[in-house]
Amino acid sequence: MTKTSQHRIAVIGTGAIGSAVARHLLAHGHDVVVWNRTPGRLGPLAAAGARPAASVGEAVSSATLILLTLTDYAAVQECLAALDGDLSGRTIVAMCTGTPDDAERAARRVAALGASYLDAGVQSGPETIGTGTATILYGGSREAFERHRPVLELLSTPRFAGEAPQAAAVWDLTLFGLWYDAQLGLLRALDTVRAAGIDVAEFAETAAGQLGHVVTGAPGTASELLRATCPAGPATLAEHLTVLRHLIRLRDGQVLGDGGLPAVASRVETLIAQGRESEGLTATIASTTQAPARLA
Repeated sequence: MTKTSQHRIAVIGTGAIGSAVARHLLAHGHDVVVWNRTPGRLGPLAAAGARPAASVGEAVSSATLILLTLTDYAAVQECLAALDGDLSGRTIVAMCTGTPDDAERAARRVAALGASYLDAGVQSGPETIGTGTATILYGGSREAFERHRPVLELLSTPRFAGEAPQAAAVWDLTLFGLWYDAQLGLLRALDTVRAAGIDVAEFAETAAGQLGHVVTGAPGTASELLRATCPAGPATLAEHLTVLRHLIRLRDGQVLGDGGLPAVASRVETLIAQGRESEGLTATIASTTQAPARLA
């Protein structure tokens, strides 16, 4: 295929991720223009066949797919602010971690420029770009996602999170949060047993099994939420409340806090007061579940 500006891809920001993206696209024969705030960093990519641009405006105007591989949304907004004119027919992809509000602000600016917007959550390191283990989440214009899917598939296994511009940011941050919840929960547990003089290594073996129950149960829990049914499972809400109160006392004064258990206990107490004590823990978020009928 002859390289033309109609198929050119711009990579804005040539840090670790940006350089990996640009090199992988070049390796697959794409015409790539690159821009970086520090022009001296463009040398290696230029030697590999990329076209250096003198400004972000020049890079964007010369391409139809623009990948903003930047450190944060402050840098994204700075680049978007430097653009003007009609950018219709182009797709701008912000590839950095940020908040849903960040993604929405970027989407509004891109829409004002007439371009399509995709927000991307990069769930991979630069060394995995272009491999089957890399995953990048996308939210925003489904049409733009499908149009550029062949290119996006060169970089990772792309997953479309939803048409809301903030969808990928929510998914991305929530996954990070899930890791923090699990890892900090483990650290809190290890700190507790260590303080009690329990063998930490031996406890860790049983901790792995306990965490495994959450992992294997994830699809079933999601199904309960979608169906708004909350079977008791391993315990009823009334039984959970007893354990939660014990844990709150056990964790009192811990350096990593109590994990938010008082708020959970309060929610469980509210549900029990509504007559839902026989339901399971999913009821704490399944707000559409109706209280079970009482026997006469």
